[in-house]
Amino acid sequence: MADTSKNMTEGSPVKLIILFSIPMLIGNVFQQAYNIADSVIVGQFLGAEALASIGATSSLTFFFFAICNGFGSGGGIIVSQSFGKGDINQVKNCIANTGYIMVILPFVIGTLAFICAPAFLRLLGTPEEIIHDAVVYTRLMSVGLFFVSIYNYVSSMMRALGDSTTPLFFLIFSCFLNVGLDVLWVFVFKMGIFGAGLATLISQFVSNILCLGYAVLFNPYFKLTKKDLAFNTKVIAQTVKLGLPLSLQFAMIAISCMALQRVVNNFGPLAVAAFTATGRIEQVIHQPYQTLAAALSTFSGQNYGAKKYDRVITGYHKTMIMMAIFTAVMVPIIQIFGAQITAIFVSDAEVISMGATALRITSIFYIMLGIIYVVRGVLNGLGDAFFALLNGVVEVIGRFTAPILLTMIPFIGVWGIWWSVGVVWSLAGITAWFRYLYKKRKLYSTAEISSTTEVKTEHN
Repeated sequence: MADTSKNMTEGSPVKLIILFSIPMLIGNVFQQAYNIADSVIVGQFLGAEALASIGATSSLTFFFFAICNGFGSGGGIIVSQSFGKGDINQVKNCIANTGYIMVILPFVIGTLAFICAPAFLRLLGTPEEIIHDAVVYTRLMSVGLFFVSIYNYVSSMMRALGDSTTPLFFLIFSCFLNVGLDVLWVFVFKMGIFGAGLATLISQFVSNILCLGYAVLFNPYFKLTKKDLAFNTKVIAQTVKLGLPLSLQFAMIAISCMALQRVVNNFGPLAVAAFTATGRIEQVIHQPYQTLAAALSTFSGQNYGAKKYDRVITGYHKTMIMMAIFTAVMVPIIQIFGAQITAIFVSDAEVISMGATALRITSIFYIMLGIIYVVRGVLNGLGDAFFALLNGVVEVIGRFTAPILLTMIPFIGVWGIWWSVGVVWSLAGITAWFRYLYKKRKLYSTAEISSTTEVKTEHN
């Protein structure tokens, strides 16, 4: 079978980024379909409170997933830069050593999450009416943490090598499996929240096994020799150096989401259900931004490794234009059809009305969300660990303060939940943009130094 890796250091940046993005966007949408399938089937068949019980777990499960996935992303940065340099031995050794981390860490974190699920959910102020189902769902997702982390690790390595297509096929299959099992166990066999969670768990297991198996059998960079499998403390240290700040960034964002979830929980099951529905919708909205960021990260990493700094800057500008076009299309759609979209997830008229208004508020700030993702993509590709921490700190401060302050204003009230989301996106977007400007100056400075050195060498 042909090597599906792609060298992104040559050719049109726009074409490369778009061709890389399309299959990954499809894959990301299908990945979100796991959660959407649970939400639609649970919301329509089991009611608003059941939907709220799943929503109440979102920030907590994201926290655990985030800790693990940061290290996989850190390893992916090293792989993309090594691939750009043409250092194949480094690529293979990094794949192996990142794998060691991604086997141990999810097992430890998942065990902790399973045991402490009731305590964590009570700490978040989860309403008593929904806490039993929330605990059941959280524990099932804790078991699935290992499978999700391995799948994300393998797909991250493949993306770093320029292959965004292969993981897509396994996601599509497992998504259809998830939907089929959801309908069977929730609608036919009346297994409730447990059935919805179990369907997602089995689907995650299948996508993990298929993707990992394919990589080992057919991807030449996953055909590891005894030398490649050697424990390399230097590679482990590099992976931790890049992965730990990313994990902390994701974890801080998750903690800030938990702080927001606690504010939402104070307004009762109706607000929780509306927040869950709008959250699921915006998870889909995030996907094109996230896809562009991932494509730009691989593009930037490979070109940075090849010392083609001008291509890094060009890729950033072209991706920013693509992001702005998508935003200009999506905002009117959400403003006009927010109620109809919310109704996909739940039939309760009050929840639909609240969700539609909430979406009109947050969609105003989509451009800032896009800026966050595009800047994050280019800076992650460059291995800028400090930005990850900076971005996480800004989001934590914003989400701990803005929701509380805004919901206390009488004429804003519950709507402060969604206005605070926009405020946080704006703060993080502005901070990210300034960080990019700083790194851009350093990048050009490095390029000038390298160019001067090469000229002197030639004259000598």
